[in-house]
Amino acid sequence: MTENAHETPGRPPSPREPAARTPAPAPGTPGGPGPRPEPLRFFGTTWLAHDGGYGARRAAVGLGSLLCAAAGAFVLKFAYEGIALADVGGLVNILLVVMFTLCTALAFARTWQNFTRRPDPAAQQSVRGLLAIGFLGTLLAQAVRCLSEAPGESLVRREYEEARARYEKRRAKGGPKPGAKGRGKPKRR
Repeated sequence: MTENAHETPGRPPSPREPAARTPAPAPGTPGGPGPRPEPLRFFGTTWLAHDGGYGARRAAVGLGSLLCAAAGAFVLKFAYEGIALADVGGLVNILLVVMFTLCTALAFARTWQNFTRRPDPAAQQSVRGLLAIGFLGTLLAQAVRCLSEAPGESLVRREYEEARARYEKRRAKGGPKPGAKGRGKPKRR
């Protein structure tokens, strides 16, 4: 570096300044060669080693989901009271309660399933309205799941471990390295 250049934390080096050399991460780490772990919403990749405030994040997400569910239930209570004041009839009141109960239960079940398997995008699109009406079920599923793990952690952990195993198997065979150019079968012309 020149005498006039000074380092500013968080600032990338300019093209004129030499970049600081950092050692290459070991295989199997998030910055190393091979598959990268998928970041989860609110957790990033802290789910991998349960570091970086993972426990606090889990507690915050669980508590936040419960608070949002309580606020949503409070709003639904006012909506129900408004319909009751409109005096539309007992059947409409019963249908409204049954509809919200069923949508909440279905949203809970759908969200819980999506924590362990990838949802089908077409099916997810078709039930979007149902999940919006049953938003309490989605929030409660998030809160309950935070008691044991980050929501969706078991799915991404399983996929990441399978990808790591495939990567290690390819490396052990000595086959073509992912991302390596000029190796493997030549292209037909």
